[in-house]
Amino acid sequence: MATSSPLPVAGPPRFFVTARAPLARFPGESKTAIFTPVRPAVHDATTGAFLAAIPLPPGVRSSWQVLAAAPDNRTFVLSGWTGPDSPLRFFRVHLAEDGSPSDPIPVPGLQSDALGAGYVIALSPDATRLAYAVSIPGGVKVSVVDLATGRRHDWSSQAPVVTGLAWAPDGRRIALVVGGWGIGVLDLGSQGSDLLTATRLVKPGDDLPLLEAVAYTPDGSALIYSAGHAVMRIPVDGGGEPRVLARLTLPADASMTLRFSLDGTGRYLLFAHRWRVFRVDLVDGSTTSMPIKADEHSGEGDSPDVAW
Repeated sequence: MATSSPLPVAGPPRFFVTARAPLARFPGESKTAIFTPVRPAVHDATTGAFLAAIPLPPGVRSSWQVLAAAPDNRTFVLSGWTGPDSPLRFFRVHLAEDGSPSDPIPVPGLQSDALGAGYVIALSPDATRLAYAVSIPGGVKVSVVDLATGRRHDWSSQAPVVTGLAWAPDGRRIALVVGGWGIGVLDLGSQGSDLLTATRLVKPGDDLPLLEAVAYTPDGSALIYSAGHAVMRIPVDGGGEPRVLARLTLPADASMTLRFSLDGTGRYLLFAHRWRVFRVDLVDGSTTSMPIKADEHSGEGDSPDVAW
């Protein structure tokens, strides 16, 4: 698959996108859920204000809680729910300078995958390829698919789960967090199909049981990852000790792990808890929180996923 230059970074992010699952309720004593569709949304990155709802492609009834962003803060891939016991679909959206979204463009090549729980996605820096990890019987699979052609390469392993994926700036490697194993770098030039054989271990997970997300720094020299509520940095070649960038204080009911989105400048990190987003400045360690406003069913359902 061809690799081109990363999309340009215009500065600190102006927007973030939220995606959440359809709202489910069980009327009376019924065991059959009634689902209320919800759409993904564009928000102002400094206030959390709702700017626009993102349209869904034909056949997609609601958004889902999986999305990824390119470094330009304008290009996103989102997932959509097509109905109970049905596979999810993925689609691309581009934001204009005022934050208004384009019409969705379905991603080819994933229609036959019955993607279920336990997966994450990452969009390549040039926005031409999508990497995703999904649980399969007996293990996990990591795939890279060309968004234009649907051409795909798969790697699999008996590892229990992959919780984080991130593209290197040159588009030739992917960092991944493997449960019970650690943080490694997958060489996309590998011709084999065994995931761990093609992946170089950077940080063993033995002493970090709560690893969750990972991202490359813009120059590709280091990885930023979450271990519990700590944000860490380690050289990608594994030749140095991890350094703490921030230790975050979250409400008592927050998850023990932290799923974040790193902006294209590498300075600002974003994550959500319930209906608030938290913006972390990795230079001075400060954290700013803001409410997430939605145009429909605001505050209802589980916490949305966020990306910028």
